[in-house]
Amino acid sequence: QVQLVESGGGLVQAGGSLRLSCAASVRTFNKYPMAWFRQAPGQDREFVAGITSGGSNTYVATFVKGRFTISRDNDKNLYLEMHTLQPEDTAVYYCAARAGAGSRSSQYDYSYWGQGTQVTVSS
Repeated sequence: QVQLVESGGGLVQAGGSLRLSCAASVRTFNKYPMAWFRQAPGQDREFVAGITSGGSNTYVATFVKGRFTISRDNDKNLYLEMHTLQPEDTAVYYCAARAGAGSRSSQYDYSYWGQGTQVTVSS
């Protein structure tokens, strides 16, 4: 079982930055590909960024446009650095772990989820 706890969300003005963290409670953290998703009110959950189990490869959604960076460390933490935030980035952000094969950007292929952290960007 994998438990994930996000932190670092908050209220920021447009153009600002935030760093989200996700702490994992599983011993074999480095075996799981990880990702960040987000969900805005009334919208579907969407893929933001993903990283392979070893951390050597990362993937981001096209709307990121170089503003966000995903990373992980050996202390069972996943991060999302977000810069130049815009009001349309307002959403609950979730970290997720993928237990098996599947699409790196499909929420349905991720087995474990955190409770989410709210990011609000004011204009």
